[in-house]
Amino acid sequence: MIVSEKINKLLQEVPYLKEVADCKAVLLTNPSKPEFKVASTRTKFTKADVNDAEARLARFAPFIMLAFPETKSAEGLIESGITDVEGLKEMLETYYDTKIEGQLWLKRDDQLPIAGTIKARGAIYEVLKHAEELALEHGLLTTWDDDYTKFASQSFKDFFSNYRIVVGTTGNLGISVGVMGAKLGFEVTVHMSIEAKAWKKNLLRSRGVTVIEHKTNFTQAVEMGRSQSLQDDQSYFVDDEFSEELFLGYTVAGNRLQEQLKTMNITVDENHPLFVYLPCGIGGSPGGITFGLKQVYGDNVHCFFAEPTQMPSMLIGLMTKEYDQVSIDDFNIDGSLTNMDGLAVPRTSGFVAKLMHNFFDGGYTVTEKDNFTFLRALVDQFEIPLEPAAVAGVTGPARLFSSPLGKAYIKDKGLEDKMKNANHISWATGGSMVPEEDRKAFYNAIDNY
Repeated sequence: MIVSEKINKLLQEVPYLKEVADCKAVLLTNPSKPEFKVASTRTKFTKADVNDAEARLARFAPFIMLAFPETKSAEGLIESGITDVEGLKEMLETYYDTKIEGQLWLKRDDQLPIAGTIKARGAIYEVLKHAEELALEHGLLTTWDDDYTKFASQSFKDFFSNYRIVVGTTGNLGISVGVMGAKLGFEVTVHMSIEAKAWKKNLLRSRGVTVIEHKTNFTQAVEMGRSQSLQDDQSYFVDDEFSEELFLGYTVAGNRLQEQLKTMNITVDENHPLFVYLPCGIGGSPGGITFGLKQVYGDNVHCFFAEPTQMPSMLIGLMTKEYDQVSIDDFNIDGSLTNMDGLAVPRTSGFVAKLMHNFFDGGYTVTEKDNFTFLRALVDQFEIPLEPAAVAGVTGPARLFSSPLGKAYIKDKGLEDKMKNANHISWATGGSMVPEEDRKAFYNAIDNY
């Protein structure tokens, strides 16, 4: 494939772009990000939108408890815990020849109820909002104060069976949409890209979801799903590229993390910075979580996106300011070489990338070897089996301290004498639903590098 004149110009003019295009492991910071107060004036979304999403999920909590008994202990809240992984610090320091200051934590979205991945918040939220709007429109609900356990009734299921939900995905988004949509009674169709794992397809089919397999990448699978949905007036498309509802569903993680850290007596302020490392595919979930965290902590939280060296779509979109107008294919990057299927997205979301230009603090790329090294380490040290994509954020703290731009970031933000008080949270995005056979394959994958 010939690189166009436009791409050649970008490669010459954009700092570090050639390193990213050459699939090198890099950490970059965002020179375009203003202070939080300024960033807040550059978007239509506010804390009120986050609170509205939280309130909607609270209304559905009685239904969620009834439909998914595993959520009863949390009173219908779809949320995950935090695990202390301080014991991983020595290995990270040795591997990257650096010194990490601060405490290490793992946010356990691999254990989110119902869907077992980070996608559960946004995808389930969008499905529930669509169901709520239909129920109100057709008189099945009278007001938001109505009894939401009705959504578990046969009459509601019979009503929703007249409607369809369609989504295009590499896997995890489809699981969240499919499981909740089918539980409500919708006819759900999931268009799966070539990167999707067989066990994810099998899981969806076992829940009564129609799975259409494509020998194409994520972007094309989404387009096919969108095209199918547009031909049907009774169909609703969950659009991973452009959905504001998905984005807002993810934002509630900010409020919830704040409550968790308070319970753990963890302070976040200008003297106690919080660093969060989020695996990034198309960008909706890390973008939404970043936005939610910024509403809570402002400039005291620092959010970094992690991508495979073979699939740096968000980083390329942001670096070039071309957003979704460029793809890894334009740079001759072979995305098929990554095993991080949940991040295997060749083109970022333009909607999210443009918004994140004002909010995210930086990003880095991780090699397959590094990723599988620490996937095995999490199993060996903590008995935590994650999907490959979910491990991408684990190396973030070491990358921050070992990278020249990471060190410069700490200095420029005036944090050098405060990092000993820092907390680093790597966001584990999936893994608990992976079959044992696949877990073993992931564990042994490092032997191939």
